[in-house]
Amino acid sequence: MRPQQHQITVQDGANLAATLFEPDRTPSKAIILHGATGVPQSYYAKFATWLAAREAACVATYDYRDTAASATGHMRASPATMTNWGVDDQSAALDWLHARQPGVPLWVIGHSLGGMFLTSHPGANQIERAVIVAAGPAFWTDHPLTLMPQIVAFWWLIGPLATALFGYLPGRLLGLGADLPGGVYWQWRRWCLSRDFYRIDIGSALPEPVPTRLTCPLRIVGIEDDPMIPPRVAASIAQFYSHAQIEQRVISPRDVGSTAIGHLSVFAERNQACWPRLLN
Repeated sequence: MRPQQHQITVQDGANLAATLFEPDRTPSKAIILHGATGVPQSYYAKFATWLAAREAACVATYDYRDTAASATGHMRASPATMTNWGVDDQSAALDWLHARQPGVPLWVIGHSLGGMFLTSHPGANQIERAVIVAAGPAFWTDHPLTLMPQIVAFWWLIGPLATALFGYLPGRLLGLGADLPGGVYWQWRRWCLSRDFYRIDIGSALPEPVPTRLTCPLRIVGIEDDPMIPPRVAASIAQFYSHAQIEQRVISPRDVGSTAIGHLSVFAERNQACWPRLLN
């Protein structure tokens, strides 16, 4: 079946462009795929198609507010924050898919940012299984030394200067990745420069997480050659999910016959050999 385009309306009125990938038989599960920061939902389309075919899953992908297909104007005008993306948008997408597929087991696959906020979603108690990939509370010194020039530039030099000047992070112009709303960049920066990570915003810019919401089996997947979220950082996210049934796993390039995986390419078609290891 051809993927269907939809719109998800968040409680605060924001609209998210979503895509639904349905199997050609009765769904065995419904999977919401929460993406990484600055990564458009189109990047996950091949993976979602594979899930629909192999797992008979009804899979939903979407773009966070004011990015990619969810953009409604110039990014400079966006008031979005990382809280909006990780708490509001992710929660709305989860509830939307659950409402569309009542009675079907609800799964979550979260990539990077997509795996950070599950206990901040009121509907998380409906999740039957979760898989989070390359997600963790990365302090800026947790990255390898070879990445330090880019990290310093991103958090202290080009990143803040350009964001202050343009009103948003012009990541594509600077070769630093995707463009990001200014509020997303500044909040993300604050977290990555604090050992407490996003806990520094709890009670002010972030709601209090409720760990008892997530009690299902949770697989935490680290990628051996990931310089952004090294495996030990990925493993440390377990502290945020104290009531889940946790299993830890690390995937290395040699396990899947690849030369490199890194932070993003676990979902690239060239690394399709990784995909069964995320689920089985």
